[in-house]
Amino acid sequence: MPLLITVIGLIVLIILISYFKIHTFLAFLIVSMGVGISLNMKPTVILNAIQQGAGSTLGSLVAIIALGAMLGKLVAQSGAAQRISTKMIELVGKKNVRWAFLITGFIVGLPLFFSVGFLLITPLVITVAYRYKIPAVYIGIPMIASLSVTQGYLPPHPAPLAICKQFNVDIGLTLFYGILIAIPATLISGALFGSTLKKYTMLPNKAFIAEELTDEQMPSTFNSLLSILLPIILISFCTITLSFLPQNAYFRQTLVFIGDPVVSMLISVLVAMYLLGIKQNKKLNEIATQLGDSVKDVTMILLVFAGAGALKQVLTEGGVSQSIADLMQNSSMHPLVLAWGMAAIIRIAVGSSTVSGITTAGFMAPLLISSHTEPHLMVLSIGAGSMTCSHVNDSGFWLYKEYFQLTMMETLKTWTVMETLVSITGLLGVLALNWVIG
Repeated sequence: MPLLITVIGLIVLIILISYFKIHTFLAFLIVSMGVGISLNMKPTVILNAIQQGAGSTLGSLVAIIALGAMLGKLVAQSGAAQRISTKMIELVGKKNVRWAFLITGFIVGLPLFFSVGFLLITPLVITVAYRYKIPAVYIGIPMIASLSVTQGYLPPHPAPLAICKQFNVDIGLTLFYGILIAIPATLISGALFGSTLKKYTMLPNKAFIAEELTDEQMPSTFNSLLSILLPIILISFCTITLSFLPQNAYFRQTLVFIGDPVVSMLISVLVAMYLLGIKQNKKLNEIATQLGDSVKDVTMILLVFAGAGALKQVLTEGGVSQSIADLMQNSSMHPLVLAWGMAAIIRIAVGSSTVSGITTAGFMAPLLISSHTEPHLMVLSIGAGSMTCSHVNDSGFWLYKEYFQLTMMETLKTWTVMETLVSITGLLGVLALNWVIG
């Protein structure tokens, strides 16, 4: 019954947004309350779930999104994005630029959260798309697929890391197996599927496009690259260094602080203000105006995220993920397939890959011991399942939709299909690796 209510709720959400043209945030609130009532939740519990879900989602994302938008605006308006895109085209050629973005997405996605990587690289994608008249979705999907694969499969991202700790497995070996699986998954979901998307020629969000500048007006290649790569450098350096430091090391807390995505992004914005602003002879009030405009550009996205978080929390508190896990626990399927399937269904119903992964891990832990399944592959199977069929209850869905200015149906045909391919190819990779090492 909870699963049926969830499906009906999601269908109503799509109809409200697509057919009746109700604002997405309002539609999320209406459906959240309706689903909560249908799940026999008390009114006060529903309201608390909506507040908690919206608050926790924004609490974890609002600073990153705002700072990412600021950095993206500085990179675009200063000409840094134009400088980097020009160099990229010179190195790889216009025909191969999608491969450059695919590799960039994978490298950036290893240390950074999906939302951070997305907000850093997407302005470059949009700049290249406008400058060279290439469909933005065509060159953007390979990059986004790379980010999704690293987010779903590989520690130190939240869900894979939490599952590794719950199963008490070696993070390094999980990362090694994960990269082996991630490469073909990225090629299929990003490169192969992305090659079919040339027909999506709509223009992306112009907020991150600047007027074309002369060579003298643009910042240097070094300053441009440093500005956009600094968050990655800071987070990667801190993560790697921490792995070699003892728990009581003097500088450990400092590195933990600097390595936090919000702090790294803040430092990067401040550095970019100097390198791409003050050093380019721009006045502080001009830079401040740009930063203010960048936040306005993402205000509606933040509201959509809040709505998606509210619905996710109502479904979680209403016992949807628990009922799905109970339903599948006595299945006779192979443990790796079962773990993938359970994670996939919870992901589709709840919308959060993290909730899906951690919930599934809790139920698979006893089966992992009794079935003698390879634990590192179990982590990857759950991670792959947690990426399945991202749709309207996932904040990433709306981030992609708003930046690339797509309709609901176009987003489902591109983003949702891509995420599902990431998931299915991940499962096939896990099964193939299980056969090799088993």
